Amino acid sequence: MPVYTVHAPRSYGTDVRTTPDRIVFVRDGFSIWAFLLGPVWLIWRRLWLALFSYIVLQLVVEFALRLIHATQDTRFFVMFVIALLMGLEASTLRRWTLTRRKWRQLDIVVARNREDAERRFFGRQPPVAAPANSLHPMPRSSIAAHEEVAFFPMPGSSQ
Repeated sequence: MPVYTVHAPRSYGTDVRTTPDRIVFVRDGFSIWAFLLGPVWLIWRRLWLALFSYIVLQLVVEFALRLIHATQDTRFFVMFVIALLMGLEASTLRRWTLTRRKWRQLDIVVARNREDAERRFFGRQPPVAAPANSLHPMPRSSIAAHEEVAFFPMPGSSQ
């Protein structure tokens, strides 16, 4: 099963349920889109430093291959290996960029897909405490008073 790392900004509070849209799930493993379209994938993910490094690496390798008069097959093989490494390390580049941007890793989740990873992550979080000025406070005494009406007995009752 795929492994996801869960990240949030450092400025983010301790309660992850307040703004779940700020949480990022990064899937570990091979990225086919980073393999096929490396620079486009880097632009899409806004990994600017990684994009700059990728372009510099491509230029240096191309220059070195021309300098040694490499054949077309050798050039293809070397560029294929670079693309393969890009696909293998895409999630690592994304996590590295999040760390550079002062994000912190909150958790590691194993799930079939991203939706299941989100469910598992948020399911593990402690329940949110009700605010003190809640509109519908329900003290324990009022629950016990309505016990006769309920279909199931309350925990700890005499029935």
